Amino acid sequence: MRNFIASLLVASAVCLTAGVASAQLTYNSGQPVSPAYEGWEKNPDGTYKMLFGYMNANWEEEIDIPVGPENGFAPGNPDRGQPTHFYPRRNRFIFWVTVPADWGEKELIWTVTANGKTYKAYGTLKQDYEVDNMVFTSETGAIGAGVSDPEIRRNTPPVVEAVGDTVRTVKVGEPVVLSAKITDDGIPKVRPRGDQDDRHAKDWGIKDLRELPPYQITVGSSTGLWGSLMVYRAAPGGHVTVSPDQPKTWEDTRAGANSQWAPRWVAPKPPAENKWTATATFDTPGDYVLWWHGSDGALTTDLPFRIKVTK
Repeated sequence: MRNFIASLLVASAVCLTAGVASAQLTYNSGQPVSPAYEGWEKNPDGTYKMLFGYMNANWEEEIDIPVGPENGFAPGNPDRGQPTHFYPRRNRFIFWVTVPADWGEKELIWTVTANGKTYKAYGTLKQDYEVDNMVFTSETGAIGAGVSDPEIRRNTPPVVEAVGDTVRTVKVGEPVVLSAKITDDGIPKVRPRGDQDDRHAKDWGIKDLRELPPYQITVGSSTGLWGSLMVYRAAPGGHVTVSPDQPKTWEDTRAGANSQWAPRWVAPKPPAENKWTATATFDTPGDYVLWWHGSDGALTTDLPFRIKVTK
């Protein structure tokens, strides 16, 4: 029951945010972050993976919360590999936590406090929370609810391979180039976004509709391979500048042709040989984790780069 209520709260928050946004009364900042339990999978060795995401109720504010009392797990080690950098709005299927085969009916609780409010997500191995690739495909909008497609059942996640070392040391203000080769099996087939994005693509000078930002809309999202370099963990007080601007990895509403945001979030064309490259610059010493995020519009793969920044 507790998980069901938590799910309703997250869903309500998404709807409320969308409704407020349409009235141009969006909360750009100052709102909390609600962790979300997404489900579990069983590993071949008998252990289990619990999947978590979150809802940042802010339309624009990105929040950094170090691992600790305000961003931690219980019971056991508070650091279970969770993000410390929280992007705006709904972010599904962000990370897995492995629990032992004898976990039983215990709960794994993720607590997040942001802007003075605390929320918890309760991970459990109850049967109703079991997930698989078809659940991910449906939830990301690549296939309609209740649709059975033999081809898409053969889909495998993109393969993300590092180009260069995944562990780097740089100085404050020193740009570092991070690259990854992202490939896919071509399933699902490329499906452009509908609605106003298609109608106005020509106005924006866009020929390949995959160049439009992957808004991750649950209903009506596009399919096709894309990549994005995202900040997963930042040093306390640290800020990362990534260039060029990256496609959004969070769920969003569409930007109309007259929106000031539309040109800003046009993603680059798929690069030659599927080698995706971006430059990151850091303003504060410390340890950072950035992820190359690969998506085919249905399934995703993330590859971490660990950056130590010195003075």
